[in-house]
Amino acid sequence: MQTEPQLQEVLHALANRHRLMIIRWLADPKAHFPIQRDGDLTEDGVCVSFITDKTGLSQPTVTTHMQVLAKAGLVIPTRIKNWVYYRLNDAVAEQFLGELGALLRRS
Repeated sequence: MQTEPQLQEVLHALANRHRLMIIRWLADPKAHFPIQRDGDLTEDGVCVSFITDKTGLSQPTVTTHMQVLAKAGLVIPTRIKNWVYYRLNDAVAEQFLGELGALLRRS
């Protein structure tokens, strides 16, 4: 997150309660999702169908939320067979937290 627009994009992605909830779940997928038939929860991510079930939102709505999170760099999508799996991008999350902390200390 080297630029102000990148920081703003992450803040925008986190400004939605559903996306923020999904990020919380992806931070600890084993605590929030069942074991999957395909893909490891931590290595490959969580299948979008499990995220859809847990949110109670429609699949297209969840897909849109996940695209916003991916565009901000907060999640990494991986295609396995016919499904997309998402995992938290720990590096971007850590960088964002560091930059946000530095920004707040300067203000």
